[in-house]
Amino acid sequence: VIERVPPCDLYYTRLQEKADLQQMGLHLAENISKRNYRAFLWHSVFLALAKNFMDVDTVIPAMLIESGGTAIHVGIMTMIMVGGTHFGQLFFAPLLSNQSYKKPSLLAGINIRVLALLGLGIMLFYLVHIPPAYRIWLILLLLTFFSLGGSYAGICYTDIIGKSILDKKRKSFFSIRQFIMGIGAFLSVIVVARLLAWKPYPVNYGYLFIAGALGLLVASFGFWRIREVFPSKMAIRNVGHFIRIVREEVSSNPRLKYFLGYINTLGMSLAFLPFVILYAKEHMGTTSADTGGFLIFKVIGSVATSLLIFMIAQKVKYRRLQYLSAMIAVFLPVIMLMPVNSLMINLVFMAGGVIFAIYNITMNGIILELSGTENRAVYAGVSGAANILPVVFPLFGGWIIGKLGYTPFFLLYFVVFLSAFYFIFKLKCSK
Repeated sequence: VIERVPPCDLYYTRLQEKADLQQMGLHLAENISKRNYRAFLWHSVFLALAKNFMDVDTVIPAMLIESGGTAIHVGIMTMIMVGGTHFGQLFFAPLLSNQSYKKPSLLAGINIRVLALLGLGIMLFYLVHIPPAYRIWLILLLLTFFSLGGSYAGICYTDIIGKSILDKKRKSFFSIRQFIMGIGAFLSVIVVARLLAWKPYPVNYGYLFIAGALGLLVASFGFWRIREVFPSKMAIRNVGHFIRIVREEVSSNPRLKYFLGYINTLGMSLAFLPFVILYAKEHMGTTSADTGGFLIFKVIGSVATSLLIFMIAQKVKYRRLQYLSAMIAVFLPVIMLMPVNSLMINLVFMAGGVIFAIYNITMNGIILELSGTENRAVYAGVSGAANILPVVFPLFGGWIIGKLGYTPFFLLYFVVFLSAFYFIFKLKCSK
């Protein structure tokens, strides 16, 4: 049992962190690291099988549109699912930073997601009995609980994984996790596509979300086996105190401000594909079966990218991966500005899968590189709370599409993606 909590410094370098742990006589044993490695992989496997049943880029926006959602509703949904999930960490980070051990909170956040998704699936079976005026708002309310649960659990996940797996194993873990999740997603995407075509709306989505909730529940069993060896506590009184700490972190760690710029530019790629779904439904008359096809192409891009990164994990740096994803992201709005057909839309989703895989692998690694044991939860909160554009832009984008059309919307996305190159250059990731 470890009783001593190391002192709370606002900025830890890697060398300082290791020196502090050695001074306290603490180290992460190889066998515990392996145990935790396997526990996190268990979660990744079953999360991969479940994730396509609730895919944020295809399944959920398609369900919302078929329920009567407009461009504004898609903007609100994207704001909740992409930006709101991270922004909620502004409020959760002060609470969680005061907890020495975060495994109970991690499990609580996962269970909230399970219940919200299960409730959404059950509601869709009885959707015909719900007045149309309330349908969209009930869906958005349940999606809000689902996202907040993920926001709460996400801080705990980042903190625990940073101190539960040896540093030399982290990059390989992130790459193999993404690869395993890609393989699992590829297996489940076939089931998702068949379910979407098998039953009519809204029963098909009801089955999807109930299956996704059960998959999340099984995935959470892996977290029960985690051994959280080191306490990590940072005394934060309230949100105001947290904001002051963030300012001090930015002052003491110059790279942090460029990291915030990076997640507010390239991070916008995570909010792009739902609007492509809306465009395809309005201009090409796509159906639920087409949505399953888009999801397959997205998974193909993600799996192929994850496998390649896993094979060269020890040779490639995060910075090169960041540049690659930014180059691909810049071309997505350019493609959408041209006359498109179903093949081009499929390629957009495949490219989106590539960006998604790279972004998820690099984001976790960059946070761990910038932070230390004591302030890791704070950095996770900062990375979420500073997602200003991913929170605001989807709603603003929905308004632009409704008033001005898709051309100004895609042009704005092009400018945002292009600016990501500056922040990647200044961030200079060394890992």
